[in-house]
Amino acid sequence: MLLFFYAGLGFYGDLVRPNFRASDLFSVELPPQQANLAASGFLSSLSWDGDLLANYAAARAADILHRPAIDASARTRENKQAQAAVITALQVSPIRPALWLALGTLKVQSGDSAIPALKMSYLTGAVPIDVAFSRIQTVTSGAAASDEEIKLLAQSDIRAALANRSRYEPLLIAAYVQATPQGKQLLLETTQVTDPKFNEIMRRY
Repeated sequence: MLLFFYAGLGFYGDLVRPNFRASDLFSVELPPQQANLAASGFLSSLSWDGDLLANYAAARAADILHRPAIDASARTRENKQAQAAVITALQVSPIRPALWLALGTLKVQSGDSAIPALKMSYLTGAVPIDVAFSRIQTVTSGAAASDEEIKLLAQSDIRAALANRSRYEPLLIAAYVQATPQGKQLLLETTQVTDPKFNEIMRRY
């Protein structure tokens, strides 16, 4: 009976798993509607399926970041619930750098320290360029840009964006304009070595 229940749970999980990954959170793709998450949310409380938990957590995080509640107390509550879903998924399946970044992004939004989550995002594997650029924005716009270890790790993301300069030049400039003083310094130091001409352009802003 237990095996039958487990098999049925797995089959049902395949049916209701959101078709949304953590890396999609940092692309132009929008998350599923809140109503579509009800079934997978119930199942995630029973399941140890890493993919189900990760997809559900990513969809919850994206829902908060893309469609935040108007009321401040509701935003705070939903942010904490999304963080809890992400943490549950990472406890089961921690080698998910984009999901660690999602946790860091939620923590920045809630005013909590994102440094531990961002470090795990770097240390658990490579990410697509869109995720790497989102990580640049998160690092340079907050306190993480003051952390020496993260500064070293973030240089690889900046170099990756510079390797696709035709696409990311205006986005890097926008990130520089919105960065903290420490974030601006990180961007300037890295571009000075990697692309001095772009460094000169950035200094004009």
